[in-house]
This record gives sequence, structure tokens and C-alpha cells, in this order.
Amino acid sequence: MRLNHLNLCVGHLEEARDFFGKVFHFQLVDQKGDAVAVMKDEQEFTLVLSNPVAFGGELPVYPKDFHVGFYVETTEEVDRLCDRLEEAGLVKGERPKRIRDGYTLYFTALGGILFEVTCFIR
Repeated sequence: MRLNHLNLCVGHLEEARDFFGKVFHFQLVDQKGDAVAVMKDEQEFTLVLSNPVAFGGELPVYPKDFHVGFYVETTEEVDRLCDRLEEAGLVKGERPKRIRDGYTLYFTALGGILFEVTCFIR
């Protein structure tokens, strides 16, 4: 079995679409106005970004430890991503650090969603 897709509710669809495209290299597959954007990554994972307000609903409040996590191959990739996020003003003062068996960067974006980027250290 393999995970097929994830629907992530966001408050600003365009901002989220641009963020996932620029930061994590997702490609836009389809978009329905300000309501839904469908994106895919290099491994064909489908990320659906939806704005529940466009459907008459409310934005969810994600639990404190909810996060979106990504794995990369090298510690250099984590550092480069951190540098790019700093330049874009998305990371302020956070730097990657060794946590358990990984080299990890945590940061928040898109209205407070926590993101993790980790390289496992072998």
C-alpha cells in the first residue's frame, strides 16, 4: 500500500501553491479558482491544497504538533533550503540541528503550519 494524496486546508490558496512550488518543487496540475489546487512532486505524490472558506466552511486549527515533513538526502540540502528560506524571509533565526538520528530544520509558514525537513544521518 502507498499513500496516494493529502488534502491540506489553507487560508490563502495562491500563497500555498507558490510556496509548495518554490520551496518543495511541486508542480501545479490543476486549479479550481480560489478553492482547490492539485500539485504533484517528483515522486508523483499528489498534494491537494484546499481553502474550506471557498466551500462555506472554516479554516481548521491544526493541533500543536501537527506538521508536514520532508526527507532529503544530504545535510547540505537542509542547509541550502534553510538559506533560501532565510533569504525569502520565511525563516528567522531557525537553523537546522541534530535531532535524534537526523539533521532537521523546523519552521512555520502558511499561517502557522509547522514544516520539518530532515536528512537522516547514517
